[in-house]
Amino acid sequence: HCNTFYNNVLPRWRKLQESGNLEKTLDVIRKAGKGKSYDCIIGLSGGVDSSYVTALSREYGLRPLLFHVDGGWNTPESEANIQHLVEITGFDFDKYTVEWEKMRDLQRAFLQAAVPNQDIPQDHLFFAVLFHLAKKMRIRYWLSGSNYASESILPSAWGNCAMDSRHLLSIHKHFGQIALNSFPLLSSWEYCHYYLGLGPASITRIDPLNMVNYQVPTAKTTLISNYGWQDYGRKHGESVFTRFFQNYYLPTKFGYDKRKAHYSSLICSGQMTREEALERLAEPLYEPTQLDADMALISEKLGYSREEFSDILERPISNHSNYADNSRLFFLASQAKRVQRGLSLLAKGDIKTFVHKIRKKFIARNPC
Repeated sequence: HCNTFYNNVLPRWRKLQESGNLEKTLDVIRKAGKGKSYDCIIGLSGGVDSSYVTALSREYGLRPLLFHVDGGWNTPESEANIQHLVEITGFDFDKYTVEWEKMRDLQRAFLQAAVPNQDIPQDHLFFAVLFHLAKKMRIRYWLSGSNYASESILPSAWGNCAMDSRHLLSIHKHFGQIALNSFPLLSSWEYCHYYLGLGPASITRIDPLNMVNYQVPTAKTTLISNYGWQDYGRKHGESVFTRFFQNYYLPTKFGYDKRKAHYSSLICSGQMTREEALERLAEPLYEPTQLDADMALISEKLGYSREEFSDILERPISNHSNYADNSRLFFLASQAKRVQRGLSLLAKGDIKTFVHKIRKKFIARNPC
């Protein structure tokens, strides 16, 4: 994973940070939003990444529509962070609150399936609402908090594609109890179109944190000073369920400690030393009182007794491959996207770049 970062990710990152690239991107966004209410959309969770993107948008003079999806697991810190950012920036804000009975049934189904990625119901909901809202409001650009600095490394076995509605519905078919009518879902075409960018006039994702010198501690200091932002602890700790899923479910049931991936990303980006990471890994994943409080809240909200919840957590582990998915279709779509990019380069007469990409791909597959 570290070699992949240095050989593949770092060159792309450096290219994104080249002089003038950020301003050029901002000009494109502003131009696309001319005459419209908004020039971009930002999903605001209250976490550091999305909060900092929101702060940067204000600094850059953009006109985003902020939106938040309440999946039922917000911490008080995340709620306060969202409120402060909306009030101080003055940006328009839209909030979607999930139908809790359907979310609860879906999350119960995933726990019974005993697969690694228990965040799929939440994450799928977030992306479905994002793309449907952007389409409705005719917003061309989505500003994401995704970044190489703090999340460039993650073993594929530790998760699974959250935007595969076929996979989500397959697990729900096995273990769900109620119909998911009106629950926001992404169709296979919507994923290929909006996320992979296959076809014309899709919603374009921009990762502004990759175009600036994004330092997580500095970002937190700025947010605390200027926006009354509150720190919630470890990465993705703005959700009670995600905090439990990452700090207890994955390491206890599967042996996956996501701190290793998060800290490795920070080491590779020069924001943490290996020695510091090892010291932090020696700290307990959960404070006992916090774990007890989180387990009590989660079991109650999901409709389990503590004994039933413990039994669910002790079910034999399973794998996502045991349930139907669209992985093959999505792979073919990603290859089609490559062809689309190549044809676009040829149409623009950029034969040099086209040949360079083909040659680089050939060398990667045939290193000898």
